[in-house]
Formats: sequence, structure tokens, C-alpha cells
Amino acid sequence: MSELHHFSERSALDSALAAHIAGRLAADIRRRGSASLAVSGGSTPAGMFAALSRQQLAWEQVWITLVDERWVDPDSPDSNEKLVREQLLQNAAAAANFIGLKGSATEAAAGLAEVSARLDPLPLPLTCAVLGMGGDGHTASWFPRASNLAELLDPQGEALLACSDPVTAPHQRITFTLPAILAAGEIIIHITGEEKRAVLAEASDKGYPIAAISEQQDNPASIWWAP
Repeated sequence: MSELHHFSERSALDSALAAHIAGRLAADIRRRGSASLAVSGGSTPAGMFAALSRQQLAWEQVWITLVDERWVDPDSPDSNEKLVREQLLQNAAAAANFIGLKGSATEAAAGLAEVSARLDPLPLPLTCAVLGMGGDGHTASWFPRASNLAELLDPQGEALLACSDPVTAPHQRITFTLPAILAAGEIIIHITGEEKRAVLAEASDKGYPIAAISEQQDNPASIWWAP
């Protein structure tokens, strides 16, 4: 079963989750000499990123990438990379190795091979994957109306990354696939607010994409939530 970590305030959630992730990274560095972290964008993780950036560990042995990315320039306000660079790759964490998911091609599909090759140095499986969730029940760039959603959520799929056209949201996307996330040492669902907790609770009944993570038992996710 998924383990729920419930906090009364978001600042307490941010601090506790940052310390937890740092502990997982440090343990993997001791075990295999390196660690890897895939994070999500949006407004929810900003405070946690700031807290994580101040954690003391061998950041030069840590590789950070994104669970998914909009196909926009890294300096765009819509870029997840921009958020990570400004909020996470600061302080002690400035020494970490970062791999972005936006390539030079005009279209995401044309740039998929370039971005996939860029991930070659990433220590796999991921030490930790931190997922957010939208009000429509999407996570990563697994949107309910994406034309290739079945491919993205195929547990037997072999691709690490895939393209996604969300239909209901702007921009083409590059996203990790379900099997790549399921292989992680720990999967974390990081959400805030009563509305998102309610969406997560009904994910299975409504067939939301997040249910592919929250309802599976091969690698149960931990859920970190505050009002």
C-alpha cells in the first residue's frame, strides 16, 4: 500500500521531503557511487527545491533530470528546466549534474533521439522520481486525452522517454514513460491542497493517469501531502 506522509503546513512538508530525498540520494551514493533524481515542475515543488538545495551531500555524484518537459526554450517561463535551475541548482546543489530534456529540434518528435542520447550518463534505475499531479489527474506528461497515452503507460514498453501531445494543455512534451518511473528506487507523489487529495482518492474510479502510479503495487509510491 502507498505510504501517506501528512503535514499540517506546506513548509513542514517541504523540509521533511527535502531531507528524505537527500537521505535516499546519500544512500545510493554510498551503495553505487552515484545517485539520480527526476523531478517535476509546477508551483508545488518550489519550496521543496529550495530546502533540498541546502542539504549537504556529495552533490557532484548526483544527476538531476526532469520527469517531463514542455518543448520550450529553457529560459521560457513555461520551462521546467528554468524552475529547477532557479530553485534547486543553487547553494550546495549547484554542484549537481543536470540533464535537461529540451533539444535543438523545432518539434519534440524530431528531438526525441537527441534528448534520449543525452541521458546516457544518468545512473539508472533512478534513485528517486518525484511526481506532481494536475487537477485533471495527469502526472508527468501522461494527460487523459493524449493520443499515445496507452503507449506512455504500457508497463512492457522499453523506451525511457517518449513524446506527448497533451491536447488539453499547451506545448508538446517530452516525458519519462511508466516503466522508467516504476523502476525507480522510490516513487514520490508530492501534492498539496484538498482538491488534489480528492482527485488522487478517486483516480482509480475515474481512470486518471495518476492511477497507473498510485494504484500499482509493484513499487508502491509514497504520498507526501499538506493542505
